[in-house]
Amino acid sequence: MGVSSRGPSNFSTVPASFAQMPTIRRLPEGLINRIAAGEVIERPAAALKELLENAIDAGATRIEVSLEEGGIGAIEVIDDGCGMDRAAMELALERHATSKLPEELVGDGHALERVATLGFRGEALPSIASVARFTLESRPHSAGDGAEQGWRRVVDHGRVVEDRPSAVPPGTRARIEDFFREVPARRKFLRTPRSEYAACNDIVRRLAMARPEIGFTFSNNGRRILHLQRGEALPERVVQLVARELKDNCVPIDLARQIDGGGEMTLTGLAGLPTYNRGVADHQYLFVNGRPVKDRLLVGAVRGAYAEMLARDRHAVLALFLDLPPEDVDVNVHPAKSEVRFRDPQGVRGMIVGGLRAALATGDKRSAQAPDASAMAKWQAEPIFGEHQSPSPFGEGPGEGSVPFPPWHGTPHPNPSPQGEELLLRETASVYGAPQGRAVDAGEGAQPDTDYPLGIARGQIANTYIVAEAADGLVLVDQHAAHERLTLERLRGADAGAAAARSQALLMPEVVELSEPECDRLEAIAADLDRMGLAIERFGPSAMLVRSLPHALPKADPHALLRDIADDLATNGIDGEGGSLLLTEKIEYVLATMACHGSVRAGRTLRVEEMNALLREMERTPRSGQCNHGRPTWVKLSMEEVEKLFGRH
Repeated sequence: MGVSSRGPSNFSTVPASFAQMPTIRRLPEGLINRIAAGEVIERPAAALKELLENAIDAGATRIEVSLEEGGIGAIEVIDDGCGMDRAAMELALERHATSKLPEELVGDGHALERVATLGFRGEALPSIASVARFTLESRPHSAGDGAEQGWRRVVDHGRVVEDRPSAVPPGTRARIEDFFREVPARRKFLRTPRSEYAACNDIVRRLAMARPEIGFTFSNNGRRILHLQRGEALPERVVQLVARELKDNCVPIDLARQIDGGGEMTLTGLAGLPTYNRGVADHQYLFVNGRPVKDRLLVGAVRGAYAEMLARDRHAVLALFLDLPPEDVDVNVHPAKSEVRFRDPQGVRGMIVGGLRAALATGDKRSAQAPDASAMAKWQAEPIFGEHQSPSPFGEGPGEGSVPFPPWHGTPHPNPSPQGEELLLRETASVYGAPQGRAVDAGEGAQPDTDYPLGIARGQIANTYIVAEAADGLVLVDQHAAHERLTLERLRGADAGAAAARSQALLMPEVVELSEPECDRLEAIAADLDRMGLAIERFGPSAMLVRSLPHALPKADPHALLRDIADDLATNGIDGEGGSLLLTEKIEYVLATMACHGSVRAGRTLRVEEMNALLREMERTPRSGQCNHGRPTWVKLSMEEVEKLFGRH
């Protein structure tokens, strides 16, 4: 068989279009600005963010924001900052002109590593002016510079159309109109006014949260949305902007740590209790040196801190403020400055995870601070009768098919005898049906003790919920959720070496058949599982041998336990952002899975001693206010709420 050759000439042929080298030339200034706008100003909210950052960096104490049609129609930002004169305004509308980098740092190769302001690129204003009609009016404060006259400059899609004096108060007024009028390809990608308003609203809230010393007014189409006073305390500002309920369902964060090379890293803010959670992560507000960010590292650290306290489809509500020296964080890695890069990412992650868990441990025995309002609304203020039962013995008479009210036996008496009461109860039960659930006698003379926050057990409902009487109200406990948390904390204590007897050897080792990848994942953490009391080893390509179980899980099914752990490792071995979870976080998921297997199930009848023992252990155990999935383990009705249900208050 021969091999044909096409000759070298076929490889040296140059297409006609490349016969002459194309000319390299500078792009026009207007096109450069529009390209920059594509990176920075992709929607009205991005332009609003740049204007607000400029106002904050100008030292404003009051900022007013007005939108029309969610920002698509117009955006106006008025501040009382330092203001600008005519020369400064002209320079501000040129590319890469900024006042955010001190003059002594401009020639320093490390200038961008020490940025302490919000905006510094010098691209925002010329980019906005290239894709919209941009009106800038400003006047510097008269103190020290003698300037008393304001100036007005209007740039319409890159063309200066107005440049004259203006009678404005000290400060700056910036107005954006006709977004993308001359760039229809960009305008058609704008969303509805409602969606654009939501994005602008989020920007205002985040920046206002970071600056409680500044007063903010925010309106859309003439309707006032926010009016925040200047000089508020940080917790008060956060609660106003996130949710009023957060005040009673959070713990404060206030930590400081020395970092290598000198300097200090601090973490402050409010963290919502795990039982106070949301279905989306939109209520997580993260700040680095006062700059709102949506950084993957920080989001992952928050998720790791709440790992064994929240269900996977629920998200914590919090506001965290991380402050560290500017040279330890690079804010110049994203055009919109929404992501940052840390010099010591593991140190930052460790501080957030450890700080959140330490703070949550101070409120770990707290549950939801009030019962769910919709659930409370379902309580009835009058008896409920079945469809075949008469509503009242004194009504118009039983309806068709109803059972008549049981007659009294003997002569009615205001104080019937005990025998009569027992007979009446039996007859009533035969007509109306036996009571549902189960109540257990709590013992003669058992009184609620003020030393017991969860009270004394009075009974059990539906073999699932424990009813306890506390000194200040009625407590309902979900026995499975509570015991699941207690088991998890025992396992965690065993992992830390707190338990002397951590494992229980099986009389006959169990062989659990799994897929080869599942066995590989389990084998990789076998040493960590052994520390928890679960001793396993490889038994061929697709099986694992279980030799002992944790002391806290004496009756767990080894087959179901290993399958669930393998599933958890497969699901959580890679986090949602595409990066590997730390081994300690993987172990937390494994502990949560093991705890579920060793917990008291709903539907199991408990003796009064068992109920009280469970309540006492909850009072001693960290994080007992929520189960491993973020649901409350107990709720309390105060005596005032109980009295309201019966109209006695």
